[in-house]
Amino acid sequence: MDVTTASGSAPADPRPALAAVLGPAARSWLDEVAAEVAVEPAAVRRLFPAVRRRCGHGRLTGYWTVDEAARAVLLTSLPLRDRALADEVTRLHRHGDPAERRAVLRTLPLLDLGDLALPLVREALRGNDTTLIEAALGPYAAAHLPDAEYRQAVLKCVFCEIPLARVSGLDTRADRELARMLADLAHERIVAGRDVPRDIRPVVRAFPDVIGAALMDVLKEED
Repeated sequence: MDVTTASGSAPADPRPALAAVLGPAARSWLDEVAAEVAVEPAAVRRLFPAVRRRCGHGRLTGYWTVDEAARAVLLTSLPLRDRALADEVTRLHRHGDPAERRAVLRTLPLLDLGDLALPLVREALRGNDTTLIEAALGPYAAAHLPDAEYRQAVLKCVFCEIPLARVSGLDTRADRELARMLADLAHERIVAGRDVPRDIRPVVRAFPDVIGAALMDVLKEED
């Protein structure tokens, strides 16, 4: 399918990128608190909110901001596994501000949680904060979100005007049912005299047997 989308693969370990941009004091602090968390997991509850103040919050890579990446270092330093890890991550997400929640969501692909973190993804998708919705639809959701929920999440992105290029795994997860749903949306907008978002068109066109020739012709004409 000719769809440009965010990678469904786990993001790279953020430590090398952080090492290149953090000053000596911030690097030293992050190393120390990561070591502390590795010994005493509950310390993360105190340290997680302090990251932005100690390390900064500018853009680091296409995936991470500096504070998200530094918080990912803390989360991946936790010596917990399975339900214990999921419970700690859930606690940080539920009690965190939006920046802390984004960091948790973006770090999920780096944690061995199976389906245990899906409630956090679902919680973000039920809300209206587009930054949290986008963070939730990363590689973890691409790998674990059931088909029906993934399709609904893509539709929500369209309604919230989140570019589909930011949705991980769409090139492999898009199917005929999603194409049908997007085609219905396109038809409604065409009838109402409204524009059809250009980023839904590759998904729709990939399944012409589902959407019908008439709508395909209209979408081609609009290009």
